[in-house]
Amino acid sequence: MNFLRGVMGGQPTGPQPTGAETIQKLCDRVASSTLLEDRRDAVRALKSLSKKYRVEVGNMAMDHLVRILQTDRSDTEILGYALDTLYNIVCNDEEEEPEENQQKQEDDLGAQFTDKFVQEPENVTLLLTLLEEFDFHVRWPGVKLLTALLKNQCAQVQGIILVSPMGVSRLMDLLADSREVIRNDGLLLLQQLTKGNAAIQKIVAFENAFERLLDIITEEGSSDGGIVVEDCLLLLLNLLKNNSSNQNFFKEGSYIQKMKPWFEVGDDNSGWSAQKVTNLHLMLQLVRVMVSPVNSPGATASCQKAMFQCGLLQQLCTILMATGVPADILTETINTVSEVIRGSEVNQDYFASVNAPSNPPRPAIVVLLMSMVNERQPFVLRCAVLYCFQCFLYKNHKGQGEIVATLLPSTIDANSISAGQLLCGGLFSADSLSNWCAAVALAHALQDNLTQKEQLLRVQLATSLGKPPVSLLQQCTNILSQGSRVQTKVGLLMLLCTWISNCPIAVMHFLHNQDNVPFLTGQISENLGEDERLVQGLCALLLGICIYYNDNSLENYTKEKLKQLIEKRIGKENFVEKLGFITKHELYSRAAQKPQPAFSTPEHMLFDHEFTKLVKELEGMITKAVLKSSEEEKKEEEVKKTLEQHDSIVTQYKELIREQDSQINELKEQVTVLASQNEKMQSTMTQQLSQIQQHKDQYNILKLKLGKDNQQTGNQAEAAHVNGLQPEELSQLREQLEELQRQNQLLQTQLGEKDSLITSLKAEGLPSADGSTSEVTVLQREVELLKAQLQRQTAEITQLQSERQELLRGSDTTAAVPGENSLYYTEKIAELESRLSAQTAENQKLKAEVKTLLESQESMEKDLASATSTAAIMQAEKSKLQQEVQESKKEQDDLLMLLADQDQKILSLKQRLKDLGETIEDEDDLDSKDQFDDDDDEEEEEECDE
Repeated sequence: MNFLRGVMGGQPTGPQPTGAETIQKLCDRVASSTLLEDRRDAVRALKSLSKKYRVEVGNMAMDHLVRILQTDRSDTEILGYALDTLYNIVCNDEEEEPEENQQKQEDDLGAQFTDKFVQEPENVTLLLTLLEEFDFHVRWPGVKLLTALLKNQCAQVQGIILVSPMGVSRLMDLLADSREVIRNDGLLLLQQLTKGNAAIQKIVAFENAFERLLDIITEEGSSDGGIVVEDCLLLLLNLLKNNSSNQNFFKEGSYIQKMKPWFEVGDDNSGWSAQKVTNLHLMLQLVRVMVSPVNSPGATASCQKAMFQCGLLQQLCTILMATGVPADILTETINTVSEVIRGSEVNQDYFASVNAPSNPPRPAIVVLLMSMVNERQPFVLRCAVLYCFQCFLYKNHKGQGEIVATLLPSTIDANSISAGQLLCGGLFSADSLSNWCAAVALAHALQDNLTQKEQLLRVQLATSLGKPPVSLLQQCTNILSQGSRVQTKVGLLMLLCTWISNCPIAVMHFLHNQDNVPFLTGQISENLGEDERLVQGLCALLLGICIYYNDNSLENYTKEKLKQLIEKRIGKENFVEKLGFITKHELYSRAAQKPQPAFSTPEHMLFDHEFTKLVKELEGMITKAVLKSSEEEKKEEEVKKTLEQHDSIVTQYKELIREQDSQINELKEQVTVLASQNEKMQSTMTQQLSQIQQHKDQYNILKLKLGKDNQQTGNQAEAAHVNGLQPEELSQLREQLEELQRQNQLLQTQLGEKDSLITSLKAEGLPSADGSTSEVTVLQREVELLKAQLQRQTAEITQLQSERQELLRGSDTTAAVPGENSLYYTEKIAELESRLSAQTAENQKLKAEVKTLLESQESMEKDLASATSTAAIMQAEKSKLQQEVQESKKEQDDLLMLLADQDQKILSLKQRLKDLGETIEDEDDLDSKDQFDDDDDEEEEEECDE
């Protein structure tokens, strides 16, 4: 303990050890002491020495301190001392302001000790487990140590935490800590953790970070809150910037709607604190992250829609028109509104309807343009207004038309200031920055809008009293020729290039002035300074546009004459070199990076983002057009016309082949249907023929049976006469039998007629109608019933004959007992008469049924006749369809021969172009050839199938 007293400031008793010796002894005590109190005192002493002797403690004690964290987990006090000591080693003190060299040395020390600590990933994992301790003396220094490690070696520590189980979730728990100091330092820790790591950003977002951070912002007072709100907003920016997944999650979670209360401002906006300005600035940046032009168009459009629906855009426009808002907040609000309305038709329409609270009310666009052309306004504010105007006109043909309409004579109102008047005023102002901004703004009113380019040609300007008005186009060229500043010239040249590009009428108006072409050629051919090279390049671009989009309507300035003029006055190679000055300029590359004009000084405002796209599109085409000779152009035009003609012919043949293919497919479908119907009819006819044959066989058998029965009946009658029956009775019986025979004969005749009808149908082989099957079935049943009835009659006749025989046999005994025999005979005769009367009734019934059968036969004959006619019609249609298919195939063969000839001609023309040195894009032709080959293969397959 005396040793410790000496270290901590007691009275010296002898020679004092050096700092390194003291630290070495303390490390030995930490490593060798068995008592926890001794180790705790030694670690406390190391903590007190760690700031003054940072290098020595870091080199000697780091391993011992890590071992303390591993072994003494039960004592929170020693854990706190060890964590504080490690923090002092790796942390670079930011509170003091040392010299630059000293600060650099400390940064190097922090990175060096951090590397040593994270060489063992288990050390970081151990630190994550210690953060689960709720004790303040462990958790707080642990948070600070991990934050310092992330500051020094962010990527390496992020990788260890990312693979650590539940590592990010443990850190997210810090936001729920009830102790504000730990929660606030946890925010700083998460800021460092989420820098530049999309995977960790996604994990943090899905750990419900958005909900927690927005709740903290609301609890702390939103924009009126303190530094905690700023930390939450910085963390939100880390999570959302350049992370489309988190942006979509933020939008889908309806968190955009929760941002609206942030931007509620009162009538009195004076006296804003610096913290409030910072908070609101970050909130506006957060809105811009969601609708940034670098995001995917679909995600940006959905966020813009959500901001309009929840009223966030309306709230921003309120700040835009409010009074007393600080200049930097107003500038950032203008930039934010710009990106919220950019490319969104609904938001652009709403912005056009916003009015400033003035008397009389003026549109917000007019108020903003007044600031843009006012040279007394701050430079950043004027840039923001220009960006807002550009975003308002981006893909907004309706807005472009409204701006141009304010310049037309029929819509000018002398009593009010319009956007067009402000742009013209800025265009011809003495301030070069106003000239440039107005020219770029007016160029955006013409961007990709041929109608407005032609409408702007109608604008006339009164330059001075007593002189006739001049067109806006002519006035721009007049200012160019007056020797203005470079910034003014560049702005006017960008306006003219945008105006006349892809507009032959505007080119004709520009060339109609005899002074314009000599001015341009003079500017390009002169040897000017470095600053004027950009002007020369833009003049070359303007002259090249006059050549490329020239419709040769002016005889003095046709394409060929302008190229000859360039060759004589400038030289083609020199012209192309001057044209290349544009893209080689440093500010051109800077402007091409993003739509927002961001320049450090007004002098650097030379290029517009949309104009850089136009230059990139036109440079190659103009160079090619200028370097070509007239003969090459004529040949190329001829080849193009020939190719266009061949393309039109090929297109016609393609359409014709498609139509014929569709017709052939329809005919094939019809043939298939008819074939299936024919098969069904054939099967039905076969079934009917088999049934008719069965009926015929059954009828022949029945006929044979009836013949035998009739023969037996005749023999019995003769026997009865021979045996001596009474003639009257016998004659009566004979009459009855003859009647029965006649009836049987009639039935046989009817059955014969049926048989002949069936035989004729079979000989003709005609298909039956759809209902013939059921009718034949009914006829068959009726014939079978008739057979059964005839069989019953035959049996009854046989029985009568047997009874007569018995009567004949009994007549020999009538002499012995005449009374009894006579009575018996009388009874039998009466019984026979009753049976004969019943048989007669049955015969009448059979006649009626035969009549019904005859009627059914007639109906069936009609159905068969109808089926015969239907089959004949279908056969004719089938023959006609087959003939049409053959004709279509023949026409296709002729067309394919013509297409082959045309393809050969096209290939020969392309070969001629290649021989002339031209590069031919033949993808369409290859596609056409492939299409024809495919069609040919399909036809061959169809022929094989048939």
